[in-house]
Parts: sequence; structure tokens; C-alpha cells
Amino acid sequence: MSFVPPSDPVNRAKKIKVSQLCEICHCRKALIRRPKNLQRICKLCFFHVFETEIHNTIVCANLFQKGEKVAVGASGGKDSTVLAYVLKLLNDRYNYGIHIVLLSIDEGIVGYRDDSLATVKRNQVQYDLPLEIVSYRDLYDWTMDEIVACAGVRSSCTYCGVFRRQALDRGAAKLGISHVVTGHNADDMAETVLMNIFRGDVARLEKSTAIITQSSGSPIKRSKPFKYSYQKEIVLYAHYKKLDYFSTECSYAPEAFRGTARELMKNLELIRPSCIIDIIHSGENLILKPKKSSKNELRSASEQQPVEVRSDGSVKLQRNTTAGFIDGGKCERCGYLSSNRICKACILLEGLEKNRAKVSLEKDTSVAGAARLTRALERLSF
Repeated sequence: MSFVPPSDPVNRAKKIKVSQLCEICHCRKALIRRPKNLQRICKLCFFHVFETEIHNTIVCANLFQKGEKVAVGASGGKDSTVLAYVLKLLNDRYNYGIHIVLLSIDEGIVGYRDDSLATVKRNQVQYDLPLEIVSYRDLYDWTMDEIVACAGVRSSCTYCGVFRRQALDRGAAKLGISHVVTGHNADDMAETVLMNIFRGDVARLEKSTAIITQSSGSPIKRSKPFKYSYQKEIVLYAHYKKLDYFSTECSYAPEAFRGTARELMKNLELIRPSCIIDIIHSGENLILKPKKSSKNELRSASEQQPVEVRSDGSVKLQRNTTAGFIDGGKCERCGYLSSNRICKACILLEGLEKNRAKVSLEKDTSVAGAARLTRALERLSF
């Protein structure tokens, strides 16, 4: 009887248990547990499921038309980077027939936005897409760092949110684009619903989960293809695809009220992973009960003038406000879309201009000339 040497234990193939196999293909080892439904799947199946869900969202909502020019709001973060990559991929795979352009907003935050814009410029080369950058400095003669120094950090997101929405529309209008796509994901949508509930802002509940938003007076519409995509899955997709994105959070974001809603939702997600989609579905089914109006109220509403906003930002109250909101109105100062005579951006800018310093002072006025240069060199460290 001949001797049979044992096989090398190092090169011996390890058997994969059935419980470790992908629940979709049943042939590869599961590497990912989906946050949405806790399904164990392999990397290739995750790519297919993630991209197919986004494609189904686009098709069901009829987001794009053939020959349409679409601007992707690119910030360099994970959401916008994955959005640009997936849209280009799906456009080539399913022949949407759209032309994609990257549109970035430079808010003027040193140490954050300048680094993220460098990522966007690399994505422009990687994805072979045109890029347009619009800055707060060019539009408003302010940067976010100057606004925070003037108005304080707690109100930074209020200013940035108003200015950024207007900057996206102005940038798209400059390029002749009527459709802006943003990377708002399911987590963002659910947080918005919770924030409106916390603030008692019932008027915005119906529109807070809309996948397409557009005003009757604006030619530019916005859409959110990531409406049903979890933030964790977007991060996993960017990680396994090895996409180049900027992961640092804005230095002013921790002071935002949205963080309160995010913390609550994350705690709920630990108990019930489907709570994010459940909140979105709840927001979709919220319908405001119509108000009952008498004949006298209807008669006075037809004669009522638009809501007047004074120069200091205060609103002139009227007896009946049922006809105060005018959809599609224009701001008297800048011409941008506004439901009042003066838009919110102009009101905020007017308040900033009142507090702007009339004379700029040097930080070190005790020395001048060569002595100041010597002081600056002494503070340098290598």
C-alpha cells in the first residue's frame, strides 16, 4: 500500500457555511449586512441591489426626460460623489439620454469648503463631467466665515441654507439648466419630517417628503433620486467602490437644530431599522385638513394685499392672512423667487450689512514695516 502524504493545511480551501452565504445569489460569501432590512449579501449583489433601487426610484417618479440637461449639486461629500457616479453609470446603462453637469457652491469656509472643492475637481476628471463653481462672494459679497464672525455660529445654518438654495438656482440658470439633482438621502428626508413636527411647522409637512419640488414661478425644479437610500448604504457603496470623496463634516454643523432630530432617529434605528422608511411613508400620507372659511372671509381674502415685509425684516400683520402667500412672486430687490415683496436672502443680507464694520483694522497696530514682518516670522513654527 503506497503512502499518501497529507495535504498542506495552509493551502486547503476553507468551506463556507450555509449561514455565511449571500441571501440573494447563494454562491458567494456575505460581506455586508444591509442597514435597511438586515439582509446578508455579498459585495456584487449589494452593488446590483443599490443601483437597481435608485433606477426604480428614477423610473417610477419619471425624474428625467431624454435630452434634458441636469445639474448635480456637488459638494465633494459622500452623497453628491456617489450621486454623480451612479447617475453617470445608470445613464449609460439604461440610456436616460440626459447631459450631466457638476454644480458646486463655494460658501467660503476656510479649511472645509476649499478642501472639498479640490475633491470635486478630481471627480470632474475621474467622471469626465463639466464643472461650474458659484461662490457666495460673487453673489452676496459675503463668505460664511464673515457671516459667522458677524452674526454668530448658532445662526450659521440659517444663513447658509437660504443662500445655498438661491445659489443653486442662480448657478443652474447661468448654465441654462432647469433641473437640479441633489444628494438628499432617506435619513435627510426623515430628519426633515421630524424637524417640522418638533417646530410645529405643519404647513411644510406635505412637501417635506416630495421627491420633486418646484414652484409655479420658477423654471428650475429639484429632485432627490436618493429618497429611499439609507445614508449607511451610501457610505458602504462609496467604500467598496473606492470612490474619492471628502468625509470631514462642516465646522458649523454641530450647532444646527437638525442634529437633535438626527440623534433621536439614530436611537430609533437601533431598535427598529425600518424606522427611517416608516417616517418617510408617514410624511407622504400626512394631509392637512382644509380650513373652513365663511363667505365674509372669502370676500375679504379676495381683496387682501400681499404680505408686506418692512426693511428691518418685520412683517406687517393683517387681519386675514389666507391670501398672504403668493406662489411664484418675485423679490423687488434681487428679482429672485419670493412669496413676499422682499425675499429672505435680501432680508438677511440687509441685517448683515448693518453690522458690517465700516473700517477694517489690522490685528497688530503696535509695529509697522519690517518690524511687523519680524513679528510674523517669530510666530512661525517648523
